[in-house]
Amino acid sequence: MSPGCAQMVELKSERELERMRAAGRLVAEALAQLRDLAHPGVRTRELEASFDELLRERGAEPAFKGYRGYPGSICTSINEEVVHGIPGARRLAEGDLLSLDVGVRLDGYYGDAALTVPVAGVGPAASRLLATGKRALEAAIAEMQPGRRLRDVSAAIERTAKCEGFSVVRQFVGHGIGRQMHEDPQVPNFVDDGSEFELDLVLRPGLVLALEPMVNAGAWEVEVLGDGWTVVTKDRRLSVHFEHTVAVTENGPQVLTCLPDR
Repeated sequence: MSPGCAQMVELKSERELERMRAAGRLVAEALAQLRDLAHPGVRTRELEASFDELLRERGAEPAFKGYRGYPGSICTSINEEVVHGIPGARRLAEGDLLSLDVGVRLDGYYGDAALTVPVAGVGPAASRLLATGKRALEAAIAEMQPGRRLRDVSAAIERTAKCEGFSVVRQFVGHGIGRQMHEDPQVPNFVDDGSEFELDLVLRPGLVLALEPMVNAGAWEVEVLGDGWTVVTKDRRLSVHFEHTVAVTENGPQVLTCLPDR
């Protein structure tokens, strides 16, 4: 999601959260299935076909298909591609970093999550980037406590990435989610007190956010390719993307898109 001014934050009722948990479970199932299919030689459109079949079986809709004109059901971004890679004829190769981003709409509510997976193993540098992206998301989730502020979430992501010498993308951010795919507030992966973001927003039970660190091995700048969608690092160095839909509850954060272990 590109940055913009926040307008209104909606807190979800327990009934709404239950529906979002169902959507989140389906997102997690889909991501786990795609993760396990990501082998050398597989075309990215084959991953999309698998996702579409699963959603048909579950009576759900792909959240991304047609959204603002996006042509795919999922996003498959490889290596220097940060987000919004369109599935197609490209085959996965050994050593690729594949970022999978999926969203579903089920019974009127949305779930959204992403992860980056190594295809048949990667080198030490890529492994360190992967581990940092995971830790950045975990650090953000840990800050989703009642009474904390949005800036605590954003700062945790930025701090985790910078401590390892990496950068976070600034042109695309996390977001609220619920009956709409993108709701307020927007959730930057960095802290900039002079920005338009509502960083002093107090986190309250019922707030649901899609937290999504995008961590680059090099500089934070990105650009969009000629297809109008695929976002790549400007320096063409590797990038990883991790995301969970997370609710603030009285007892702390609850991840609605938690994946099973392999």
